[in-house]
Amino acid sequence: MNYTKKLFRKKDIYNLEKTDELFVKAMKENATFQYNNCADYKRILDDFSFNPEALDTTSHLARLPFIPTLYFKHHHLQSIPANKQVIKATSSGTSGSMSKIGFDLKSLLRGLDMVIQVGKYHKLWSIKPTNYIVFGYQPTKTNKTAVSKTAYGFTLFAPAKSRTFALEMTDNGYKLLWDKVLKALDKYSKSKLPMRTIGFPAYTYFFLRDLKEKGIRYKMPKGSMITLGGGWKQFYAEKVDKQDFYALVKEVLDIDEDHIVEFFGAVEHPILYTDCKCHHFHVPIYSRVIIRNPDDFSPVEHGKIGLVNLMSPMIHSAPLLSVMTDDLGILHKEKCPCGASSPWLEIIGRVGVSDIVTCAAGADEYLNK
Repeated sequence: MNYTKKLFRKKDIYNLEKTDELFVKAMKENATFQYNNCADYKRILDDFSFNPEALDTTSHLARLPFIPTLYFKHHHLQSIPANKQVIKATSSGTSGSMSKIGFDLKSLLRGLDMVIQVGKYHKLWSIKPTNYIVFGYQPTKTNKTAVSKTAYGFTLFAPAKSRTFALEMTDNGYKLLWDKVLKALDKYSKSKLPMRTIGFPAYTYFFLRDLKEKGIRYKMPKGSMITLGGGWKQFYAEKVDKQDFYALVKEVLDIDEDHIVEFFGAVEHPILYTDCKCHHFHVPIYSRVIIRNPDDFSPVEHGKIGLVNLMSPMIHSAPLLSVMTDDLGILHKEKCPCGASSPWLEIIGRVGVSDIVTCAAGADEYLNK
């Protein structure tokens, strides 16, 4: 039975307790497939003497060997032939190297089911034509980064009347075109159609801060939204408090906080985490999150900081069941005023590359790099 397909078609997207048994069965199903079809993954599990058939309860999930995202940046893992991978995507590569992941049709269809349900829950779908500003890369045939693909994909939540990209391809590579974005924003502010932005928080913030310093203000049409994704990347040192960011959006564009939505995800873990009205990243049924002690990788209690270990059975084409990120985070179990019952993930920051290597030293050893 295809437990993973069944999991991704569930509609109560934040009811982890009700889907725990199904999630474990889906993880077992996927782990067995990866073990039998990816020699490198089989070696990793064999080195740990871990049998996929041993995945029977939620308590067993923490025992499943994880793979650091750093490993994917230097090793290409796949469980199906390349000619069956419909889309190939890479991470942003801000550290100098990129993860390369191939997605097959089965994985993409699961992702579509997820996007449909998440979009419904967070009221992202609309039939009203919308003007988009993308604070990210203009898609090209040579740009295979996941962030450019997902940013463009976001413009499908509502019919795109127009799309303006902050980073456009030129003969000399990508160029940031602030003036073009400003002209588009001015035009969209005079339209009766809503405007939505999507893209890096840093670029969005820098642009709005520049407008404020120049005394430029707009009142965007009703239904306009600011959406954010991709993190602060190399601008992390300049990251601002969320409330300061929301206040800036209100001051410059007259868009209220409840129309600001942020997403979290990774090419190695393409699950759509969408913040609630309280701006918490609740864990959806398609994944589970374990926060681990950086010293020995043991799971820590809820409310404690540690390395973020993300788990999901979504991807069929590669062994991405359990991925250790370079993010530091906290998993909160306390009740959220938004009403979602699942724990929520707070991303505290990122560890440096040297720290990643140190934290992943034990993992590197068994991966036999």
